[in-house]
Amino acid sequence: MRYGKTEKTNEEDFHVHWLVMYSRFISFRSRDSIPSDSVQLLTPVEVRSTRLNEKSPFAVSNIGKKEIAKQNLGQNFPYLLNQIPSVVTSSDDGVGVGYSSMRIRGTDIARTNVTFNGIPVNDPESQGAFFVNFGDIASSSSSIQLQRGVGSSTNGAGAFGASLNIYNIEQNKQAFATISNAYGSFNTWKHTLQAGTGLLRGGFQFDVRLSKINSSGYIQRSNSDLKSLQFLAGWTSKDEMTNIKFNLLSGKEKTGQAWNGIGTIFFEGQGAEGLNYSEQLDLAGRRTNTLGKMADGNYYDDQTDNYQQDYYQLFLNHKFNQYWSSNLSFFLTRGKGYYNEYRKGDPFSDYGLQNPVIGDSVITTTNLTRQLWLDNHYYGTVFSLNYSRNNTDINIGGAYTQYDARHYGFIRWADVGVPVNYQWYNLPASKNDFNIYAKLQQQLFTNFYGFVDVQLRSVDYVINGFRKNQGLKSGDNTLSLTLKPVSATL
Repeated sequence: MRYGKTEKTNEEDFHVHWLVMYSRFISFRSRDSIPSDSVQLLTPVEVRSTRLNEKSPFAVSNIGKKEIAKQNLGQNFPYLLNQIPSVVTSSDDGVGVGYSSMRIRGTDIARTNVTFNGIPVNDPESQGAFFVNFGDIASSSSSIQLQRGVGSSTNGAGAFGASLNIYNIEQNKQAFATISNAYGSFNTWKHTLQAGTGLLRGGFQFDVRLSKINSSGYIQRSNSDLKSLQFLAGWTSKDEMTNIKFNLLSGKEKTGQAWNGIGTIFFEGQGAEGLNYSEQLDLAGRRTNTLGKMADGNYYDDQTDNYQQDYYQLFLNHKFNQYWSSNLSFFLTRGKGYYNEYRKGDPFSDYGLQNPVIGDSVITTTNLTRQLWLDNHYYGTVFSLNYSRNNTDINIGGAYTQYDARHYGFIRWADVGVPVNYQWYNLPASKNDFNIYAKLQQQLFTNFYGFVDVQLRSVDYVINGFRKNQGLKSGDNTLSLTLKPVSATL
């Protein structure tokens, strides 16, 4: 880990200035040089049922490949959206490479539904979407749709703040290969290799992307090391009515923990008028990171977040005729990782241990290092049937998902009184979710449309205790019917 300085910096230094040196080697033909008519003509059925068109009565923003490329400098996905109305982005490291987040209309990411190609991404327990797990996803994304507000029915977590759909399985008929490298402030590097075979004999084609992003971060000890891989295999029938795709997306991240901010204390009842924010920032140090401070005043050199997440997605798309199309998808998301952190003066009772006695003294606290683990599988199926003719659009779809997880923790080292690699909790959790929806959009008169959306959802979530309260058992089964009223746009 690199240690940043805490001296005062001016306002200009606080902002990230991307002084990009960009080199690119292209063999065959690059994506930019491929004629538009060489792109697969088969409609992306796997996202059609959850996306909206320009006539839908919702606030929608669409971002295409060219717009994505302009913003893609190695920062995390929220920074691609920071120019969209109602979107506010932030990052723990001050650069946007490590843990990044966004708020849409004031609501956080836990209330924003995120899907890859129609497949749910949000963690079923925390409801969060952690973009740091799949670094450089923008390099292989061809379109993004953001629905601000509740939006229309979709798969996965509830969409109270917004719905974000990312399409990243587009394939080109012509072979290509690209290498791109970028350098920016605070020792930030981005390396990306992409290649594709184009359409081969028999209708097969294959694409691959390898990415690596590193940054020292603006905030102290907020280093980021992100690696990702995407492999895409596709087959298309001669008449382009049937398409099968397999998508493997793997990401591994190691980031310094910097989510506490600079540690400025705000007192209860103290209003904004009673605090000089600029003075507080200068006193604390704009790059200060308070996490990992040890008893001797130094900082623990491995205060990190470590996680790997792998996505396996299989899509079966078919167009019956010019009006009817369908999609059946299967997915497995595998995640495993841990927080590694130093703790100063933790009570033994927090870990289910008796206070040790040394001589005549009873020891109640100890310094220690610990790992908090999450090990999970998230899998299921997504389906849709779509009809579009003249002034009528009908979408019927749904999903069934199952989530199985284990939460457990180890104490790896302690000053006194704790066995080596002591495990103090191991708690399972499970959740299944089934939803089905139907949407109708009908043009009633010139420039006048009606929209109806009906969804039925059943959720069953059981967790056997929490880390801080292992005796607490919870389980709830709810069945909800959501009827969205007819709305019209003029």
